[in-house]
Amino acid sequence: MRAIAIVSLLTIMLFGYSAVTDERFTRWQADFRQAARAQGIRPDVLHTVFNGLLPNRKVLRLEAHQPEFTRAIWDYLEQTVSVERIAAGRQRLLQYRKLLDAVVAEYGVPREYLVAIWGMESSFGEHTGDYNIMRSLATLAYSGREPRRAFWSEQLLAGLHILQQGDVAPSDLRGSWAGALGHTQFMPTTLRDYAVDFDGDGRRDLKNSIPDALASTANYLVASGWQRGQRWGEAVTLPADFDWHLADPQVQKTAPQWAAHYAITQQQGAPLSGGEAASYILLPAGHRGPAFMVYPNFQVIRRYNNAVSYALAVGQLADRLRGEQVIASPWPKDEQALSHAERSELQELLSAVGYSTAGVDGKIGPNTRSALRRWQSAVGRPADGYATVEHLELLRRQAVLKTETEVE
Repeated sequence: MRAIAIVSLLTIMLFGYSAVTDERFTRWQADFRQAARAQGIRPDVLHTVFNGLLPNRKVLRLEAHQPEFTRAIWDYLEQTVSVERIAAGRQRLLQYRKLLDAVVAEYGVPREYLVAIWGMESSFGEHTGDYNIMRSLATLAYSGREPRRAFWSEQLLAGLHILQQGDVAPSDLRGSWAGALGHTQFMPTTLRDYAVDFDGDGRRDLKNSIPDALASTANYLVASGWQRGQRWGEAVTLPADFDWHLADPQVQKTAPQWAAHYAITQQQGAPLSGGEAASYILLPAGHRGPAFMVYPNFQVIRRYNNAVSYALAVGQLADRLRGEQVIASPWPKDEQALSHAERSELQELLSAVGYSTAGVDGKIGPNTRSALRRWQSAVGRPADGYATVEHLELLRRQAVLKTETEVE
């Protein structure tokens, strides 16, 4: 018994409380090793990664239990586009001026966007993560959410290829719990496909090489469709009689069309700057909050992280690094953001009163926004597709009345 206790203690010391012996994991690992060998991974690389590897239960908890309360976008922006981050970003612009000049000359992505992403992803390299990413990816591929296991397996295989090619040393394979690596937090497949060796040392090292990290980020943005000479978007002023149905990603027009037919200008009254690029109107906090005209590069930023709030933060941080001012229009800070459970309930209630959201997942996607707009129009609310606590409460009352009517 004493020997067992000592072994258990050593296991905890080496791997943490989340590491446990798992026979099913051993069987899964054997199958994955065989598949990896078929993809050209050498036995010594597999041994380096999998020898003594145990699943990380903490990673599974992080994947499974998303935060119940979602921060309001204004709180998110206040934290991510902070005075401190702006100051640190400006310092990096000066410190790495020559490097950034070279990267911009090669790829055409403005330096402010590269530094903004660097700040958002790792606070300029200060917080790159300390999880063993191969252990994380193996855990998720083995026992993560079923719909995502193929994705995690692909990331794990890409990580093995990166290790085999020598781009990253085994000791440097540490990053986020979800497997992102380096100064600008590339997933293994992104690193495999888009990382570049900008410092010329023969390795694509996003962990220890700032030149490689910034140039790789620029290369990825260009490969994702970055348009030179165009900004991400801009804050705009909408006319008093604006049709809120037009504030939809599916409704795209050029800036001259928006200006000529709908009298939209920049917040300061200046003409829109988007030229002939297709653009749409974004209302991240509904009709009570600020409005933005977003251009194709906004969608390119979302290839890095699909959250609208993330892309908006990168765009605003880049603007501030360029010396532009903050948004003039206020956010509706008196509104409380809906939790995941409340968003799910809203979807259920919309469907129950005749406005199908095509499923319940707690995410306000295109189907839910479309259903919400139709319902908003029917009940005399601005059809902006933005869900609020007021909407949820009204839907609850409607559902009760509908049930009572059906019973009678």
